[in-house]
Amino acid sequence: MNWLQCGYSLAISYFPIFTFYFVISSVSVVGKVESLWRYPVKSMRGEELNEMFTGYAGVYGDRLFAFASSANEKGFPFFTGRDQRQIIRYRARFRNPEKAAQPVNLGEAEKLSPNLNPISADASELMVDVETPDGKTFAINDPGLIDNLRAGLDGNHQLTLLRSDKAMTDCRPVSIFAVQTAKKLGEETGVAVDKRRFRANVYVDLTSSDGFFEDQFVGRSLRIGSKVTVAVLQRDARCMMITLDPDTAEKTPAILKAVAQAHEGMAGVYGAVLTEGMIRKGDSVALL
Repeated sequence: MNWLQCGYSLAISYFPIFTFYFVISSVSVVGKVESLWRYPVKSMRGEELNEMFTGYAGVYGDRLFAFASSANEKGFPFFTGRDQRQIIRYRARFRNPEKAAQPVNLGEAEKLSPNLNPISADASELMVDVETPDGKTFAINDPGLIDNLRAGLDGNHQLTLLRSDKAMTDCRPVSIFAVQTAKKLGEETGVAVDKRRFRANVYVDLTSSDGFFEDQFVGRSLRIGSKVTVAVLQRDARCMMITLDPDTAEKTPAILKAVAQAHEGMAGVYGAVLTEGMIRKGDSVALL
């Protein structure tokens, strides 16, 4: 073997080491998961989770149900807090929470291969009950719930219940929001800003103290925990929903005004899932 062949062999033998070093050095931990949320019924109150399955179609159990209104455009038919502010105070709960915690065969699928897609529980096992602000409880498919939602509205809103195995999100499957951004908006408006106004799936506590720092993630990917990878695709365009107090549904227009004037109408980011898996409160968030 001549010196050229020897050098080539050495380079090949060390290539995996160089590759490994490059991969490790290109990962930067930017924060941790502060809290996790899903919304069984679109525009109704969310539920905080200690862990959740995040898949290609979105968060498991997120926005499985929604109501469509005949008064809204076909492109966005959903009946939301824009139509009836009080809907954000309705509390949706899964009747069988253990079935809604994660895909029913997740453990078995992972044992066979990390690349297998797990399956959802049967629709009957993911039934939701809704508690109204005045303490009444309805099954999600009870016509009485529609009557309750329409109380005080004009007759233009004829409501239809929708159900989908894919999360009926406004835009992308997963929404991410930094708690520092809520704090920043509080400083800009002079009012306390509850992070829940932004109805995100993943709230992140960033190592950077700067609000709106998550804007810099657009076009890159985040690894959340040991497995889940999310491609951050775009900033989240905001509407009047963020003006609504999550507990009282009272309006604070100054919040939307600050987002519109100082931040191009955007707050938080949207992502698409590249690698499915469980994420947990406290998990590290790394920028790839």
